[in-house]
Amino acid sequence: MSMLVQSWKFTRSTAAIFVLVTGLMAHAQQTPDPHQIPVMDGEAGPCSVAFTVTDVKGVPVYDARIRVHIAYGFAGVRKLDLEAATNVDGKTQFKGLPEKVKGGTLLFRASQGKRDGSAIYDPAKNCSGQQNSVVLTDVNALDARIKLSQSHPSTC
Repeated sequence: MSMLVQSWKFTRSTAAIFVLVTGLMAHAQQTPDPHQIPVMDGEAGPCSVAFTVTDVKGVPVYDARIRVHIAYGFAGVRKLDLEAATNVDGKTQFKGLPEKVKGGTLLFRASQGKRDGSAIYDPAKNCSGQQNSVVLTDVNALDARIKLSQSHPSTC
């Protein structure tokens, strides 16, 4: 074989190995850490709050969606809607929240499937790093309890 053909085969095989290794490294870097806590940045202030979402048995809930509507600024004219999902440990964090909000408190609503729950956060009282827990309950079970209590009112 000529030297030119051998050089071409070597270059081609080296390039193939390089592409394979680069692809494997890119795949390894793209695989997210399931325990990394997702952070939603509102970029509207210095406050932050972290959540742990569990079911009624205390088991962390993966991929629960936590939503909040924020009205802030003069007369609450600035508005911000944020949403974040929980990791495998049921954790997520919101940062960059304003310290002064219309109404004084924020209502965070969490849901996953037919389960939901909520938490109230007052950024003026605890601006930095408050930990909150949200317990998701089955919506159908809650509806059944409400109907039962309405059909059998207690007497005082």
